[in-house]
Amino acid sequence: MPQPSFTIGIEEEYLIVDLETRELVREAPSGLMADCKKLLGDKASSEFLQSQIEIGTSVCSSIRQLREELTELRLGVAEVTGRYGLAPMAASTHPFADWSQQFTTNAERYNDLAEDLKTVVRRLVTSGMHIHIGIDDDNLRIDFMNQASYFLPHLLALSTSSPFWEGADSGLKSYRMPVFRALPRTGIPPKFTSWGEYQRHVDILVDAGVIEDATKIWWDLRPSARYPTLESRITDIPTRLEDTLAIGTLFRSIMHMLDRLRRDNRRWRQYSEMLIEENVWRAERYGIDHSLMDFGKSQLVPFKELAYELVELVREDAEELDCVAELEHVRTITEQGTSADRQLNVYAKSVAGGRSHHDALCDVVDSLVQETIAV
Repeated sequence: MPQPSFTIGIEEEYLIVDLETRELVREAPSGLMADCKKLLGDKASSEFLQSQIEIGTSVCSSIRQLREELTELRLGVAEVTGRYGLAPMAASTHPFADWSQQFTTNAERYNDLAEDLKTVVRRLVTSGMHIHIGIDDDNLRIDFMNQASYFLPHLLALSTSSPFWEGADSGLKSYRMPVFRALPRTGIPPKFTSWGEYQRHVDILVDAGVIEDATKIWWDLRPSARYPTLESRITDIPTRLEDTLAIGTLFRSIMHMLDRLRRDNRRWRQYSEMLIEENVWRAERYGIDHSLMDFGKSQLVPFKELAYELVELVREDAEELDCVAELEHVRTITEQGTSADRQLNVYAKSVAGGRSHHDALCDVVDSLVQETIAV
């Protein structure tokens, strides 16, 4: 029974801020992207908005390699943007940016998106993190997608970094989620019996002219259209590198656990999209603060308890993958809070210290910039 490669790669989207005003950059300097590519090559690319830069690691065989590449990429983007008085910010929303004032990147793909999705996509002043795990067999990729959907709310809760929207506390730990899910073809993926069934559904959309290819399917978990990977797309982008590595390690270990069950002729129980979506809502609303549903018990369980249980569930998988230390950091996130928690704390302390509402939000931006490059 061939074992998947379990390689890992991560894409992170950074918001670019002006260090003087703390505003998002509406129009990127003409040489910025060229300078990024000169330093980082194809690992850096433009995004839909000019105020964003996306980085992507190579195919990594270990978490150690992943750490080295993400460190290099974060520091590289910081170095290049710093030449222009700018800085990268690893957060899924900007605390006070006005989406209607942002400029899009002039490229055919992005122009087509703007024309097709109109205001829905123009509001998308959000950034995320995508985690790719190498699952070489097509049918196995679909099978693991069906099973792994259960864990998506847990990944989201650990990653939350978007509590503010247009200068206000949204009341959610991940406001990125409702903004992003206004797009079509998002959310928890439907269940498929095989790769062939999945491909037939994609072909109907393509043949009808609804989409050009499967890259326009933006589910929270999907088979990558470009690589032999299963791609988690549900997470906010964590501000701290250690949090990124922990969540990537957790997702990779879950994939390894599902394969371990398969080898023992077992599998993870599948639940309906309705139930999983309810946990997704709780994760975007509360982050790690409250609880998720235990479907088997039909009751709410504190997230911390679930996270500790999940760490123990996949510990032997992390041991085989040599990433136990990164997995253990999941506990640290539940103890110290996510980026969203820290942003809210910075804001509250600034206001309590006499800072104005806007100045307190600027303090949040400063803290995010510092954490992004504290690698």
